[in-house]
Amino acid sequence: MTTDTEVRAPLMARAVPYLPLGLFAALGAVLAYVVRLPCRSGGWGDQVTIYTNFCYTDIYPLYFDRQLATQNPYFADVPFEKQVEYPVVLGEVMQAIAWVVRELAIDPAAQAVKFYDLTVILLGVCLVAGVLLMAAVAGPTRRWDPLWYAISPVVVFAAYINWDLVAGALSMGMLLAWSRRRHVLAGVLLGLAIATKFYPLMFIGALFLLSLRTLKWRPFLVTVGSAAGAWLAVNLPYMVFAWEGWKRFYVFSQERGIDWGSVWLFFQNKGWPIVGASNVSILGMTSLALLCVGIAVLTLAAPRRPRLAQICFLALAAFMMTNKVWSPQFVLWLVPFAVLARPNWKPLVLWQLAELWYFFAIWLYLLSQGPVSRPDLGIGDDTYFTAVWGRVITIGIMMAFVVRDILRPERDLVRQDGIDDQVGGVFDGAQDRFSLNTVR
Repeated sequence: MTTDTEVRAPLMARAVPYLPLGLFAALGAVLAYVVRLPCRSGGWGDQVTIYTNFCYTDIYPLYFDRQLATQNPYFADVPFEKQVEYPVVLGEVMQAIAWVVRELAIDPAAQAVKFYDLTVILLGVCLVAGVLLMAAVAGPTRRWDPLWYAISPVVVFAAYINWDLVAGALSMGMLLAWSRRRHVLAGVLLGLAIATKFYPLMFIGALFLLSLRTLKWRPFLVTVGSAAGAWLAVNLPYMVFAWEGWKRFYVFSQERGIDWGSVWLFFQNKGWPIVGASNVSILGMTSLALLCVGIAVLTLAAPRRPRLAQICFLALAAFMMTNKVWSPQFVLWLVPFAVLARPNWKPLVLWQLAELWYFFAIWLYLLSQGPVSRPDLGIGDDTYFTAVWGRVITIGIMMAFVVRDILRPERDLVRQDGIDDQVGGVFDGAQDRFSLNTVR
């Protein structure tokens, strides 16, 4: 008869290798809190302090600006520009924490600080969860690769700018569920991730292309159907009862102009006609569509079916490079997928150095802009745009290496020792059933 101790022993043995990664991720979460202590200790009211200490966060000011202290973000009777500009899962995470802090503190300023602290605790938990899920996805042969996500400087500096780590944990959970062939769970997590931040929508395209390559349609349809159901389940109540608040995110995304970090801002700043009077949303979507067509051709023409992480990385990088805004925290979207796609330290270090330079450059640049207007402390246009293009070029180099690995799979660092696609699930070891090569 099997005892409880005998059952627990294998579980503990499987959990032990993950413990160091969890501790490193917890260390990364603590360091991310420490780097923002100059603001946390009273500097949020002074923009010079914020920018010179590189400790900006959306979390603290949005507690006031979106009136979370008094109203639900989607049902609030406030001007349209004061409504929460995030999908509903993220908005309700904000609201749930706001409910808690209202019980903990009476003074609004104290509430806002507690709102920041509790949000940071949640985001720290999401970072640890995301790292552990990524380790499970990467598999035993590449278990230490998630250190890039746990404690790299770019993650530490960007972790608490916004709520992106919530979507990161859900995305890693989706990948793990897909790799374990739990397609309903993968779809539910994907739907929740899309209802948290919009970027996981790009992963549906990656699944579609590899389903086409292998002609394994049932898992894809089950996953997408489950994702649609989960997304609708959390969105429908707001669509019915709080339409104006619900649509704020989508209207804002459509009407938002060129913003910080975007390559389109460079052309606009220089007065070059590539932007001109064009609708930047259409320009960005057209550019993204062209890159996605290229990724589709690559997927279907490659001599061997690409790995799922490779296509997810290429699609996500294309989305970021063509977007109207490229905030410094967006690096959190890409780090785990970049590492899973190509865990080679040299291009990763080069890219992360570029991301670090951008992180410092954006705050120094804002120092020289209004309303702060302290050019003696900040940097000018040309210096700032070296950081913008540094990100574009280094991510482009990463993409080029991934494309090379797809075209020459024997050079793929992951596909060694009989491993095909540790993230692939039903695609792992699947036969190529359709490609442009067979069509010809």
